Parts: sequence; structure tokens; C-alpha cells
Amino acid sequence: MISPSQLKMARAALDWSVRKLAEAADVDPNTVSRFENGTDARRSTLIKLQETLEAAGVIFMGESAEEGPGVRLRKSPPAKAASRRS
Repeated sequence: MISPSQLKMARAALDWSVRKLAEAADVDPNTVSRFENGTDARRSTLIKLQETLEAAGVIFMGESAEEGPGVRLRKSPPAKAASRRS
């Protein structure tokens, strides 16, 4: 499951505001803000947020022995996300 810091990093990578992510994921902006600030969120909400960001091209990377969890961006958006723009 995504962490608060991963959510912040993903939004920053996409240059998305809390409100933009909330609208895209169909969740309340306060829920996004609270989660980023350390409050627990429902699993179903976190899944919505993660799937929305992944559709926009974010790749979530798990923690390893040497590194903490992180995010990367795809070189180009997934075909599904690209077709939505057309």
C-alpha cells in the first residue's frame, strides 16, 4: 500500500494539487491532505488514489534493504491514460 510520502512525491512528480488528485480519484480533498499528514485512510481510498496516479504514469517502488519507498514516472503515459486524452 502507498505511504503518505509516496503520495506527496507522486503528486509533485505530476505537478498535481491535492484538489486535482482528489477530483481525479473521486475522493474528498481533505482525505488526501489528512493522509499525507499521517492520518490513516481506508484501504479502498488508498487503492483509488494509487490507481489514479498509476493511470497518470506514476510507478510506485517498494522499500528495499538499502532504500526507502519511492516513485518514478513512466517515459510516456500508459496506453489507457493516453487514449483518454483523445
